[in-house]
Amino acid sequence: MRSASFFVALVALLFIAATARAEPPSAKLLEDAKQNFQPIVVPSPGDDSVTAARIELGRRLFFENRVSMDGNVNCAHCHLPDKQASDGLPKAIGVFGKENPRNAPSVFNAALNFKQHWRGDRESLEDQAEKSLLGPASFGNPDQATAMSKLKAVPAYAGAFAKAFPGDKDPINSKNWGVAVGAFERTLLTPAKFDAFLAGDASALTTQEQAGLRKFIDLGCVACHNGAGVGGNSFQKFGVVSDYWKSTGVTAPDKGRADVTKNDADLYVFKVASLRNVAQTAPYFHDGSVEDLTKAVKIMSKTQLGQELSEKDAADIVAFLGALTGPVPAKYTPPEPYPDAETK
Repeated sequence: MRSASFFVALVALLFIAATARAEPPSAKLLEDAKQNFQPIVVPSPGDDSVTAARIELGRRLFFENRVSMDGNVNCAHCHLPDKQASDGLPKAIGVFGKENPRNAPSVFNAALNFKQHWRGDRESLEDQAEKSLLGPASFGNPDQATAMSKLKAVPAYAGAFAKAFPGDKDPINSKNWGVAVGAFERTLLTPAKFDAFLAGDASALTTQEQAGLRKFIDLGCVACHNGAGVGGNSFQKFGVVSDYWKSTGVTAPDKGRADVTKNDADLYVFKVASLRNVAQTAPYFHDGSVEDLTKAVKIMSKTQLGQELSEKDAADIVAFLGALTGPVPAKYTPPEPYPDAETK
C-alpha cells in the first residue's frame, strides 16, 4: 500500500513539474506566428521637407477628379474609407461608368505588395498610379500629356509640384504624378491587433482568434499568405487542387497572368491577395464573385489545399481574419480642392 501511495505521489510530482515547464498555448502559437508573419512597421514621419511635400501633393492628387476624362473619377473613387479602401463592387466602375475587368483591391497596405494589380502587371505603386491615367476604365485619358494639361490648368498645382520636385524644369509630368501618389499611398498602413500579438502581447487576440490563427498555420494557408501583408508577396495558381470557377460559380474564368506573359504556365495564376482588412473588403477574389468571407475561406481551403473545412474551423479562421482589420489612416481624407483657373 505504501509503495502504491509513493508511486501515485511520484506521478503527481512529475506531472506538476512537467506542467510548470510547459509553455502556455499562446506562447507556442506566438512563436509559430513569428516564423510566418511580420508586424507592420509604420515609419516615423521624419523632417525631410521634400518627402513631406510629395506625400501632401500625392494626397491631393489621389482625391483629384479633374484629371479624369469625365471629371468625376479620382483614385479614391474605387477605394472608399468606409470599405477599408476597396469599393464593395465585384468589379470597379471607372470613367463614364465603364466596368474594370477585375475587383478593386484595398489600397491600404498596398506598399507591402511585391507587385500591383491582380495579375502583377504593375511593378510598383508609382507605376500603377502613372499608368492608371490612361486606363480606359480608370481615368480614360488618351495620353499622358492630356492628363497633365488638366493639372496645369489649375494654377496652384504649379507651386505644389515645384515644392515636391525642386529642380525639375517642368515638374508637372506623369512620372512625378506617379511618384507623388505612390508617396502618399506608402503612408496608408493599418496595423491591427494582430500586430500587437506579433509584438508579444498574447492577450491581443481572443481565444477564438487564436484558434483561427492556429488553424490558419496548421492547414497550410501560410504557405502563400505570409509576411507583413499576410499575402501580397508572391504569385499562385487559383485552383491548385480543383478548378476555381467550379466553386465560385463564374462562367467565364479569367486566365490571370497568362494573358500578360503569354505563357501557358501562368494560366489562372494571380498575385496572392493580402489579407489585411479582408473582413471589410467584400466581395472576394479577382472577379468579386464571392460575397461572404466564410464561403471564400472554404473555397480557398478546397481549391488550394484540398481540405473541406468544418463550420467551426471556418468560423475560427474568419475570426482570426477579423483581427487583421486596422483603423483607417487619419490622412485618408480629401483636402480642400485647389480652385479652378479664374475665368476672365
